Amino acid sequence: MEKQNKVWFITGASRGFGRVWAEAALQRGDKVAATARKIESISALKDQYGDNVLLLELDVTNHAQVKEAVEKAHALFGRLDIILNNAGYSLVGTIEEGSAEEIRALYETNVLGPVAVIQAALPLLRQQGYGHIMGTSSNVGIVTIPVIGYYSSSKWAFEAIYESLAAEVKQFNIKVTVIEPGAYATEFGSQDSLKFTSPLDVYTDFKTEFFGHLREMEQGDPAATPQALFKMVDSENPPLRFNLGSHNLPLTRKTYAERLAEWEAWDEVSASAQGNTK
Repeated sequence: MEKQNKVWFITGASRGFGRVWAEAALQRGDKVAATARKIESISALKDQYGDNVLLLELDVTNHAQVKEAVEKAHALFGRLDIILNNAGYSLVGTIEEGSAEEIRALYETNVLGPVAVIQAALPLLRQQGYGHIMGTSSNVGIVTIPVIGYYSSSKWAFEAIYESLAAEVKQFNIKVTVIEPGAYATEFGSQDSLKFTSPLDVYTDFKTEFFGHLREMEQGDPAATPQALFKMVDSENPPLRFNLGSHNLPLTRKTYAERLAEWEAWDEVSASAQGNTK
């Protein structure tokens, strides 16, 4: 495959990384099927890029609509090189504050929605004999933090699905990559991308301190990400997990060192539970 002129299918293209990457792909001459819940939110792409972009209204929780959108994009462009699951949102609240309805809705969008896209695309990618399925996760898909525990859990599920998928579809020449951004100054922190649980007073001070720490965090520039993304996409052997930003790896090293130390400290007790299997 040539490094240029790829065909992308991107969910959640109205804002944040989805919009940044859709526009960057179009600017480098690629073709993009851009999807959003409200098509007017991406209409400017058509005005600027004409036939190189296909605009599709898509709610990823509507699985019939997902299948129709993927097949329409494939039929128009003749192929799909990259499937990018980017649609998602964060539920903000402690574990005690989250309701079953709120958690279920989060998983419908962040987990089952991407699965619907993957399942719709796979028969087409197998028929082509190649493809690259990517998905926007987060550094909290590796390291959880409080107050967005349910969002973190959705990304852990997302990453587990992608890791299993990678092993299953390698035989079909289909590549799989999870993109793990750190903190970036995108619209993901806006009210459109966040939902809040009903608060309990007992957590007020804890959350005030937590949000204070978040505001002090250095945020990356989303405009700096496309070239790094394209280097990964154009690679013959893209990674399963791809960090975006400079802060993730040090945090991951620290977290895994702590996990290993704790497992090792309890290893004798853990091993005693094996029993005699002979």
